[in-house]
Amino acid sequence: KCVKCKENTTVLIIRAGDAFCRGCFKEYFIHKFRAMLGKNRVIFPGEKVLLAVSGGPASSSMLSQVQEGLSRDAPKKLRFVPGIIYIDEGGASGQSMEERKRAVAQLESVFRATNYHYHIVHLEQVLSLPSSVLEAGSSATGKPPTGSSYKAAVDHLIPTRKNQNQHPDLSVENAQSHLSNLSMQEVQNGVTSPITPEHTQALKRLFASVRTPTAKEDLLHTLRQHLILHTARTQGYTKVMMGDSCSRLAIKLLSNISLGRGASLATDTGFSDPRHGDVVIVRPMRDYSSKEIAYYNRMFDIPSVFIPGLDSKAQDKASIQRLTESFVTKLQTDFPSTVSTIYRTSEKLHTACPPQNTNTQLSAKCLLCVCALDTKLGESHCQCTKMASHHGNGLYSLNKNTQYCVCSFREPETVDLKSLLCYSCRLTIKDMTALDALPQYILSEAERRRSQMREEISEFLLDEEEDEAIPRVNGS
Repeated sequence: KCVKCKENTTVLIIRAGDAFCRGCFKEYFIHKFRAMLGKNRVIFPGEKVLLAVSGGPASSSMLSQVQEGLSRDAPKKLRFVPGIIYIDEGGASGQSMEERKRAVAQLESVFRATNYHYHIVHLEQVLSLPSSVLEAGSSATGKPPTGSSYKAAVDHLIPTRKNQNQHPDLSVENAQSHLSNLSMQEVQNGVTSPITPEHTQALKRLFASVRTPTAKEDLLHTLRQHLILHTARTQGYTKVMMGDSCSRLAIKLLSNISLGRGASLATDTGFSDPRHGDVVIVRPMRDYSSKEIAYYNRMFDIPSVFIPGLDSKAQDKASIQRLTESFVTKLQTDFPSTVSTIYRTSEKLHTACPPQNTNTQLSAKCLLCVCALDTKLGESHCQCTKMASHHGNGLYSLNKNTQYCVCSFREPETVDLKSLLCYSCRLTIKDMTALDALPQYILSEAERRRSQMREEISEFLLDEEEDEAIPRVNGS
């Protein structure tokens, strides 16, 4: 019998002692999603929330839960305004244009059925992003005046809903229905632009310059995050929902430790990730195992689309991420508590320093992943010595009276990225054979930050005349 209602016949067993009938399992699944959002209270009523849907089981199930929560029959109705984004990564995984169009068409049929505003973004568009995507944004303008309080947000929503009742044409449902009838170009206001063969070739050249599959997967994840963040900002979304399940986060926890991202584990695997300032990433599916999601999708006909990725058909030892996934999956088969144990460990992680906000200097954040830099030198190393040592063309000496560094820093021929990256992103860039293949917005932002560093230490730099007066070491 069902462990909850004690009446109906069991149709599935999630874990030992957790046997559910069909109806109780659906209630259990829906309640867990609502409880995760209600417990954290990160999403305010009336906010625009972007759902990152890849077509896989977890993100498709997340989309289904949002539909269920926004339906008129829901007992505790969700009160945010959803949108959907899909990142087409076929250009990086070697898919043909016909295969990519077929996958997009299948997902569009699913998205249109929801009547939500949706965005189809190709990975090639990362080549034309502005450098501002790497900066932490200010507070979103769409938040209630007193956005720090959930109750204040509810109070702010009440007069808005009264106004919508007086003007039915302005209701959220009518607006979503109207948006769903528009063409993709009209809906997205130019977010999705047609891709050209030149863009696809440039993207292939970028990933061909990366030597290892581990670095390729890490770079792909970074570029995907940049596209999602840019779309959220340009379209007015203040939250982004990711479909990371408990099983996926357990794998991500171990693989990130192996990749050297231990300093940012709390934000990479936690419920909310506020590193970008104006756009917060949330993970409402983090309490679900992949087994629960698979059962729910099968029992209640939740549509999903399989799309080959960069690691499809890869061997177990092809990359660190793939090896970790194989290790956790096989261990879970023999020891069913493996994933939950790793996941519960991630819940206990917290950052040692206070969370960064928009006032944090950009020089203290990684250029690519925007996490806190974990590669700072000791207090005895000054910034100008650090810059000179990286390029090998700086001349510096220590003034005995003032005890500060006096250096002559010559303009580098190429932009140095190493000092602007965290430890893990340094390893990724190290595996690249040609840094000029990186998108221009990354190179431009790197040069801008280097220029800002030079301005900050300009009073300690020597002029050319003073440089000539300094005796060279060993007569050089």
